[in-house]
Amino acid sequence: MGWKEFTRNKWTKFIFWALLYTLWVIWLGNYWWLFGLVIVFDLIVTKKVHWLFWQKRYKEGEKHNAALDWLDAIIFAAIVVTFINIFFFQAFKIPSSSMEKTLYTGDHLFVGKLTYGPRVPQTPLTIPFTHNVIFGRESYSKAIQNDYRRLKGFRGVNRGDIVVFGFPNGDTVLKKAPVEDYYMLCRELGKDKVIDRLGPVIVRPADKKDHYVKRCVAVAGDTLEIRDGLVYIDGQMQKVWEGVQYSYRVTTSSGKINSRILDEMGMNVGELYYDAAMPGYSAMPLTYGQLEKVRSMSNVVSAEANIDVYPPDYPDSPRTLFPFEDKGWTRDNYGPLWVPCKGATVKLDADNLAIYRRIIEVYEHNTLEQTAQGFRINGELTDSYTFKQDYYFMMGDNRHNSLDSRYWGFVPEDHVVGRPAIIWLSTDRDRKFPANIRWRRFLRIV
Repeated sequence: MGWKEFTRNKWTKFIFWALLYTLWVIWLGNYWWLFGLVIVFDLIVTKKVHWLFWQKRYKEGEKHNAALDWLDAIIFAAIVVTFINIFFFQAFKIPSSSMEKTLYTGDHLFVGKLTYGPRVPQTPLTIPFTHNVIFGRESYSKAIQNDYRRLKGFRGVNRGDIVVFGFPNGDTVLKKAPVEDYYMLCRELGKDKVIDRLGPVIVRPADKKDHYVKRCVAVAGDTLEIRDGLVYIDGQMQKVWEGVQYSYRVTTSSGKINSRILDEMGMNVGELYYDAAMPGYSAMPLTYGQLEKVRSMSNVVSAEANIDVYPPDYPDSPRTLFPFEDKGWTRDNYGPLWVPCKGATVKLDADNLAIYRRIIEVYEHNTLEQTAQGFRINGELTDSYTFKQDYYFMMGDNRHNSLDSRYWGFVPEDHVVGRPAIIWLSTDRDRKFPANIRWRRFLRIV
């Protein structure tokens, strides 16, 4: 038997696909799916049952029906794409500038799920090619809700990883303002007023929360502190990643900095405000590399970091900075804060209750009451709590223009989606086609 005949042999095909299917079942960890080998065998070898019921079986010489062929192609594409989205890669678009200069607004990328392991869908009844919304309505049904389970990945989340995850506060969203932080608005304006103006509210499952992308700066078990904008873990200053940028007050001797030069440096000139009264720019976002270039310009007198000291600068306040109590923290001087890890036990008291309450009640599904006798968790009197999963602290690389863990707290392990893998398209919304396409970012590995 030649190679061509060997590869086309039905038994060769069956062995190949049966092996792949078995490996997938082992990875999935649900061995009831092994009964699917019967279907694989019939599809390839016996062909007794018409499993692909939407696909017409043509007799030899029979004219093909174009509509049915298109239907078959669409269904096949929906099944394949959904399978790939669940277990391997998912498309994602960067919606804001919180990760500049690492990821830009308008970057279209694929998120890889194999590094941390894909999550088995908790809400499987979803319209294909959608995440949580279609035509302004929820695109899923909560008729079936599975427990959280993650398949085996290559490793866990490390410090410095860029991570895509479900927005922790995204379990409740406002119908008229779905991208806003519902809980922050309630703290600022009051729950009744927020719901009256922007409601009603929509409650979403954990796997249907909007996706965010940030850099992990602290993993489970770390003690994080931010000093003058720099991140410290367990007292040690951490690496400042190449794309991290801070806000600087840039004073010039006369006039604006040449906009062409700023554009060549990769800066969004449209977002820079020149104040002739300074003269200069009160808040110019710069990486360390860009800072050196700006300081070397002939008409630049100085470039000093904008560092928030207590009390926090507008619009920050103790109501906006996690844990929403006046601890003397700002976005640039924050902590120390211990990041919870699975299996660790903490003693609960009045000082840390605000830090861990949402974890206990929302992320780990317990009831928590504070009584005269102490704390009651699930009705039992206790003075401690043991965490059920790991947590992470995320920050945007655009440190002065990022709503991140400093504003809404920890990211639970079960919210982690994956890592950005490759940018397949990047567009600039402030420019017209074709100048809006950032060709230098095409097929760029993250």
